[in-house]
Amino acid sequence: MSAPTIVVDDSAVDPHAELWFAEPPGFLPLPLDTLLPGPGSRAADALRAAAAPFLDSAPDDTVRLRFVAHVAAGQQLLAALREAGTVHCALGLHRDDAGDADDGLPLVSWFTVSWRATAVAPRAATAARAVAPVSGFDRVEYRELPCGPASLGEAILTPPAGTALPQQPLLQLRAHLPHPDGKRLAVLALSTTALARREQYRAILRRIVETVCFRNPLEAAPAGGVGTSP
Repeated sequence: MSAPTIVVDDSAVDPHAELWFAEPPGFLPLPLDTLLPGPGSRAADALRAAAAPFLDSAPDDTVRLRFVAHVAAGQQLLAALREAGTVHCALGLHRDDAGDADDGLPLVSWFTVSWRATAVAPRAATAARAVAPVSGFDRVEYRELPCGPASLGEAILTPPAGTALPQQPLLQLRAHLPHPDGKRLAVLALSTTALARREQYRAILRRIVETVCFRNPLEAAPAGGVGTSP
């Protein structure tokens, strides 16, 4: 069996990066800075240039307006996530080849990395509090990883009635990894509507958290030893 191909993302050498991890195949990172450019910036000009071919190919103004509305809705979602401390987003597309469910449709998931401020406390205590019974998580798991203590939990969420979101149950898996400074918590969340594949998605999240580093692994390892960082 050949060794897996590992690609080092440009963010791995970002001097401001504070967290490193490897993403398995099937995830497409979304460039937040590119999709949420400041008014009048070069990034805004680049985004308009990238969208121009789609707008020009639209058959009429109605389709163009619909495309612009979808882009604006996506930007609002990403902006809300960034305001809540999210520093990395990725769209997951995987072929459902488990059991007899292979109908050719991809399984869709959403992966995010966020920072959350916490009270100063031992890292193990912070990880445990993050999945306390009042948090609504079940199937709680505590692990000691190379980067330190971590906790994992699952929750089944349903969007509030009256919102524009589909009223479809959502499985959210979260991993909580306290930073060595004791003042903040890295939250890695993986969400999907494919509830029947919860074991497979839990395995994916475990695989990601096992690679997390709070110090640049490229300083002690050859290039190619890390996947990506927010």
